[in-house]
Amino acid sequence: MKALCIHAGPQALAHVHAQGLQPQHISVIPGAAGGPKGLVLGPIDRYLFDQWLPRSQQPIDLVGASIGAWRMATACLPDPRAELLALEDAYVHQNYILSPGQTRPTPTQVSDDFSANLHRFYAGRVHKVLQHPRYRLHIMTSHGRGLLQRDTPLRRTLGYAGAYLTNLVNRKAMSWWLERVVFSSSFLGHPQPLPFRVLDYRTRHLALSEENFLDAVQASCSIPFVLNAVHDIHGAPTGAYWDGGITDYHLHLDYRGAKGLTLYPHFQQQVVPGWLDKHLTWRHQATSFLDTTLVLSPNPQWVKQLPNGKLPDRSDFMTYSRDFKGRVKVWQTAVAEAGRLADELAEWLHRPDPSQVQAL
Repeated sequence: MKALCIHAGPQALAHVHAQGLQPQHISVIPGAAGGPKGLVLGPIDRYLFDQWLPRSQQPIDLVGASIGAWRMATACLPDPRAELLALEDAYVHQNYILSPGQTRPTPTQVSDDFSANLHRFYAGRVHKVLQHPRYRLHIMTSHGRGLLQRDTPLRRTLGYAGAYLTNLVNRKAMSWWLERVVFSSSFLGHPQPLPFRVLDYRTRHLALSEENFLDAVQASCSIPFVLNAVHDIHGAPTGAYWDGGITDYHLHLDYRGAKGLTLYPHFQQQVVPGWLDKHLTWRHQATSFLDTTLVLSPNPQWVKQLPNGKLPDRSDFMTYSRDFKGRVKVWQTAVAEAGRLADELAEWLHRPDPSQVQAL
């Protein structure tokens, strides 16, 4: 059984038929939100950023939301293999000490721990991320509007209820509650151009700097009701900033204007638009936005062979709430098995076979 599936939009598939796939053909790499699911992409990330992409020289835009933002920012450090392994270790070993009777950590506990982790991880090295000679980083966040402009328990509950109901009717109308804010690597204080069009949703585009980098990454990972929002990010409009996956869960963005192909390591074939669309299956189909995109994802049948028959996910924090070592073992086993994904990708890239690529 193959562990890796490759799906492509029509233009990307035509490109593979005509030219195969070389690192110089890639102009965009997205990193989706999805929490622990993103751990299985570690081996692919390390192969791409340490071995394959260095064979080319063109600029590449890295777009990330939530754990995808952490992955893409880490890929901008000088030794991506070692740093991506360090990220994996830090994520796997998250541990929240619960008081007697406490069933889950509070948002403040998780936020404080995550902030400390980010500060340790990037200490003294933020400038290396922002000044990478090839990679242009774009961090996705969701900025609250109206009731969601500040994060309090009542505002959060009422605001997200309103956003959910509005999104059911029309995804674009949800921007009454939340807008997309993208923090991008900058040149002379101006953000680098986005590698996607933004006519689909209300969007702000701001410069990423040493002063706001850590807050932007934390905000991009701040899942509502799990972490607290990040307020008043430097150089950005005031207010509350949450997980970039709320507006752009799997970064289903219009990449057709980019100069090359979009290569998308993802934990599933479907590229879901927003976090509130998870159960709206009619929004899970590929659109023309992904015509130039290749999605690399695990075979669902292979996933069933992983521990518990699934990818690591946030429910594991509850399942193993009193068994830290048990969760770590399960996650490490899944990541080790995911080495097959990278091995199969390397084999396919050595001799790209279009017959192994399915329509997205």
